[in-house]
Amino acid sequence: MSLEKIVFAGGCFWGVERYFQAIKGVENTVVGYANSKNPNPSYEQVCTGITNAAEAVEVTFNSDVISLKELLDHFFKIIDPFSLNRQGNDVGTQYRTGIYYTSQREVPIILDVLKQIVDRSGRKVQVEVLPLANFYPAEEYHQDYLLKNPYGYCHIPIPQTQEGSYLDKKMK
Repeated sequence: MSLEKIVFAGGCFWGVERYFQAIKGVENTVVGYANSKNPNPSYEQVCTGITNAAEAVEVTFNSDVISLKELLDHFFKIIDPFSLNRQGNDVGTQYRTGIYYTSQREVPIILDVLKQIVDRSGRKVQVEVLPLANFYPAEEYHQDYLLKNPYGYCHIPIPQTQEGSYLDKKMK
């Protein structure tokens, strides 16, 4: 099994996490705060904007089952790449969209997908692409939030769980 990690920010992390949990090849998800100026920020601190952290999801995936490009394609199905500091009703810098990579070899793949979006739309993409400087897991009550609260707020349509997905394995 070839495990890799990528971190996605796309508005409220509850829905982003739940979406990726349903995808075959995703082995684990953790919601948290990416690229914070402050170590181990709290949710309340992140919401003030002083930490410059983004609500994000660390996605651990098996690259023998799903490629980074396929994950990026999924990511762009659930976000508006042209919206700055906003996804759905979530507004603020902590809700910005971002892709935070853990390896330089991921950069050309990410940039190619972004270029395709720009070429198709003719519009400027508002997705932050940066190396992952840090990732702090969010408080426990945020982890698996939409599994614990299936009718909780979510701006993302949740797909059916694919057989062999992280969620499929977790529920067995």
